[in-house]
Amino acid sequence: MCLATQQLSKQLLAYEKQNFALGKGDEEVISTLHYFSKVVDELNVLHTELAKQLADTMVLPIIQFREKDLTEVSTLKDLFGLASNEHDLSMAKYSKLPKKKENEKVKTEVVKEVAAARRKQHLSSLQYYCALNALQYRKRVAMMEPMIGFAHGQINFFKRGAEMFNQSMDSFLSSVADMVQSIQVEQEAEAEKMRVSQQELLSVDESVYTPDFDVSTPQINRNLIQKAGYLNLRNKTGLVTTTWERLYFFTQGGNLMCQPRGAVAGGLIQDLDNCSVMAVDCEDRRYCFQITTPNGKSGIILQAESRKENEEWICAINNISRQIYLTDNPEAVAIKLNQTALQAVTPITSYGKKQESSRPSQNLKNSEMENDKIVPKTTVNVPEPEQLIAPGTPIQFDIVLPATEFLDQNRGGRRVNPFGETEDDTFPEAEDSLLQQMFIVRFLGSMAVNTDSTAEVIYEAMRQVLAARAIHNIFRMTETHLMVTSQTLRLIDPQTQVTRANFELTSVTQFAAHQENKRLVGFVVRMPESTGGESLSTYIFESNSEGEKICYAINLGKEIIEVQKDPEALARLMLSIPLTNDGKYVLLNHPPDDTDGSPSENRGAESEA
Repeated sequence: MCLATQQLSKQLLAYEKQNFALGKGDEEVISTLHYFSKVVDELNVLHTELAKQLADTMVLPIIQFREKDLTEVSTLKDLFGLASNEHDLSMAKYSKLPKKKENEKVKTEVVKEVAAARRKQHLSSLQYYCALNALQYRKRVAMMEPMIGFAHGQINFFKRGAEMFNQSMDSFLSSVADMVQSIQVEQEAEAEKMRVSQQELLSVDESVYTPDFDVSTPQINRNLIQKAGYLNLRNKTGLVTTTWERLYFFTQGGNLMCQPRGAVAGGLIQDLDNCSVMAVDCEDRRYCFQITTPNGKSGIILQAESRKENEEWICAINNISRQIYLTDNPEAVAIKLNQTALQAVTPITSYGKKQESSRPSQNLKNSEMENDKIVPKTTVNVPEPEQLIAPGTPIQFDIVLPATEFLDQNRGGRRVNPFGETEDDTFPEAEDSLLQQMFIVRFLGSMAVNTDSTAEVIYEAMRQVLAARAIHNIFRMTETHLMVTSQTLRLIDPQTQVTRANFELTSVTQFAAHQENKRLVGFVVRMPESTGGESLSTYIFESNSEGEKICYAINLGKEIIEVQKDPEALARLMLSIPLTNDGKYVLLNHPPDDTDGSPSENRGAESEA
């Protein structure tokens, strides 16, 4: 016992070095144990005869705390782990429910199984957390009660106790007993509070445990700049085989992170800056979306649990890809962008408001239009939206078929394409073109317009297309390559290299890039009709690069067409453009400045010459 009391003194001093996850209120316990350590050092030589009493009043409570309280927490932890595994298994069954051939009986059984597993997991987690919260009080009492019995045993069993323990020691022990009693009172109050909270949490409607319970009218937050939650990640295990793994994902700045269960921290999965995201159909699973890298390569495919989660993840990644999180007030910027899209269905009747939302510098455009020979001059009075685009004009969101659909429709014979798509070898002028520039773009939509006299018609079309996509939750975009030559604009499928659409450069009468979103670009095409008249259509795209570069390329092509009538002017123009190894003229990374410093209007007043 003499050696034991010496070790006890050291252990009491070492209590403050223990790393408890829940250390609330330990300061008073530590200071009290320090004082007890001094008492033990004075009494360690007198404790040999107290073995039996110490076994009953000191060792037994510690054993009970270890065998009862700690074992209870460990058991509840194991039960929570089992409930979590059952929930994962039920979620795996639910995720495998087919989208096309849906069996209501099987779906109902799986949904009930998921709901039951979630309720069981919820109940076990609440019991586990309640036990953890109670443990922080029990561990403090378990240290104090043995020490009270230990001190009282010293007083009762030794004749020298009266000399060693004076009145101050009695008052100290009394205060410690009062502190233990107050801790027990706090524990009872906390236990009652947790019991009431547990009843309130368990009294909610059973529908909250059902996946996608609000599928008809989900409350979607489109202004998120960060998002976290569980998603199913698609992994390729072979040439044609895949697996889906349910992992915890979260965004951090411009990165998408993933943290497997049991991991200490998350790891980088995808850089979201300038990437694109769209809903996709994958293996007959619902709520799938794909993240595409800025260079056009397909990234990862993820599956959300519900329609609400799916659309919120897509909106959050879209907001992050625009690098909104780098602004001073990213939440306000995200709200402003989404409000702009939702309000776009309301016609803008005020000229001043229209100038602020689309192009803040109209005076510059009016001065640049003076020497324009191709694009009609803009007057001071800008037409109203109803004059630019007729109300109720339908919007076409996809004029380019995916490569797989194109190949399926062309098996066994040549396909007649309504959009003039044809093989690349039918365009021999591409080999003789003085200009060739390729851009990666995504088609947003096209619609008929009433006029091509002003670039405002392009901004109005951009507004209506983006608004329609936001309102109708259309996230799918077809990626294609836009080839700008000195004669045509061609849309080329990136997988099959088949030309999907072809526009004569002379038929492009207006083109412009968005003033705020630099990646938005559009152009107006004048096409003859079978009735003898002409129709005007505008096409809106999102580019991986700045839209001004595309405008500059189109403007340069139109300038080449004009100066081809004058060989000397053509030679001067060609000398200012660098050549590639095969003799083609290419564009600079940034449009060169004109000698007079004035931008050309043929670019739609959006890029400098």
